[in-house]
Amino acid sequence: MALALSPPRIPKPKSGLPSHYHESFLEKKGPRDRDYKKFWAGLQGLTLYFYNSNRDSQHVEKLDLGAFVKLTDEAPWGSSRDPGTHFNLFLRNLEIKFKVESLESREMWKGFILTVVELRVPSNLTLLPGHLYMMAEALAKEEARRALEMPSCFMKVSRLEAQLLLERYPECGNLLLRPSGDGTDGVSVSTRQTLNGTSVVRHYKVKREGPKYVIDVEEPFSCASLQAVVNYFVLHTNKALVPFLLDEDYEKVLGYVEADKENGETVWVAPLVPPIPCPGPTSSASGPKQSLPMSIKPVPNQDKLPPLLNPDENYVIPIGDAPSADYVNGDVASPGWPGLLKPKKCHPAPKVQAKPPKPPIAPKPEPKGPYGGLARKLAVSSAQAFFPTID
Repeated sequence: MALALSPPRIPKPKSGLPSHYHESFLEKKGPRDRDYKKFWAGLQGLTLYFYNSNRDSQHVEKLDLGAFVKLTDEAPWGSSRDPGTHFNLFLRNLEIKFKVESLESREMWKGFILTVVELRVPSNLTLLPGHLYMMAEALAKEEARRALEMPSCFMKVSRLEAQLLLERYPECGNLLLRPSGDGTDGVSVSTRQTLNGTSVVRHYKVKREGPKYVIDVEEPFSCASLQAVVNYFVLHTNKALVPFLLDEDYEKVLGYVEADKENGETVWVAPLVPPIPCPGPTSSASGPKQSLPMSIKPVPNQDKLPPLLNPDENYVIPIGDAPSADYVNGDVASPGWPGLLKPKKCHPAPKVQAKPPKPPIAPKPEPKGPYGGLARKLAVSSAQAFFPTID
């Protein structure tokens, strides 16, 4: 009886451990640590990773070597003899102490750290030829990694745009890396500095020759990566040139989203900032307040007028201490003008209401009675007495 064949067992895939240039056990003591703590450490690029075990793939701490300053050897505290197992790493504003198992391990760590930081194999360490070969391989990997990595100051802008960015944002740096204007694989470096209050802008060409970048200056300089090109300009100018890093976390222009009533689409609107209004009288809830009439001092009459000035002479006569007058509408003339006008009082205009027209007055009828004709005759006779008629 044939037995059923069981399917072959497939081994479970192991978790991929990170690839490092160099790795081994390393004891670390930071500025806040009381004692050394042992880690499995690995160097990859410009970062030093720390793991709890050599079987872990997730690091628990990491250290950026971008702010590297120097490496020094140190004897243990209270000992005058260096056993060759301690060294210090100095970063910008930070110092970290390390302890290893042997002198060979210490020289290996120092050699790999200097290789990736300075992009060269150190020659002043106690190393074997095999160790130097391993560091040369790590150097080639690091150069290839940096060749694919763009510096933070690289921007895809034109020559004119680069110049405008450097002029508009001087606080973000004065060195900018951009694509070459001739359409080749090279790049260009644009810089801006101030000389005696005058802006000086310079552009430098960097050619691509195989895996290398050659700075086209009087003495051409070859770099392994674009980051090395930036470092060349920074170091050879005594750090007067600072890589340009535009801060895009905050907006400079106020804007908002508005819906278009015609097609229903939303658009981004940046309104113009209105001018600051001039301060004026504040209005209350009950309505605008009427200004109170200002007190005007009357201008004293003068008996004699000042003599007329000679138009041919050009000089200024000092003004005497005459009593000052406050003018409201400019209707009051100066004291020296012959025709003085009385100042007008500023009173609010009264509200005029339209009145109905008066009815026409009809002549009064003569009184009827026995005395009506007698009154008329007396009036005629009295008039003839004052004005007699002459024949």
